[in-house]
Amino acid sequence: MNGRALDVGQAHDQLGGMDEMTLAVVGIDFPNEDKARSNRRFELLASARGEPVSLRPEPRNRHDPNAVAVFSARDVQVGYLSAERAPLIGGRIRRGEEVQAVFQGIAGSVAYIRVRFGGGAPTLPPVVEDPPQPIEDDFYPDPDGPEWGA
Repeated sequence: MNGRALDVGQAHDQLGGMDEMTLAVVGIDFPNEDKARSNRRFELLASARGEPVSLRPEPRNRHDPNAVAVFSARDVQVGYLSAERAPLIGGRIRRGEEVQAVFQGIAGSVAYIRVRFGGGAPTLPPVVEDPPQPIEDDFYPDPDGPEWGA
């Protein structure tokens, strides 16, 4: 490399195509600018794992011309792709590549979607459950003492 920025096509080629990937959706705690001020997090909580979502580039976005908005199956905006991935994904969409995306889940203040380019539905990775944590209830029984003879 010679220090110049890669264009979207070069980045795609160097990343090995990456036809299927998990992407972060940010801004899920901001209200939408529609009349109802719809709640993005609520919409995500109402979404089922594997439910379709749509990606819409926003070249007129005043904060980032590379922004890609994410909409639920009910056409409610749930956030944006992260600024790191939006130029690559938006560029592929603008070039006319076929894309399908599904809701994957939420972790903290970020949602995740699974995206597949080139046809076919994305495959969701298996859910990894956290191991159960012991419950600390602040109950400490007294040591066995003498019989009180009740």
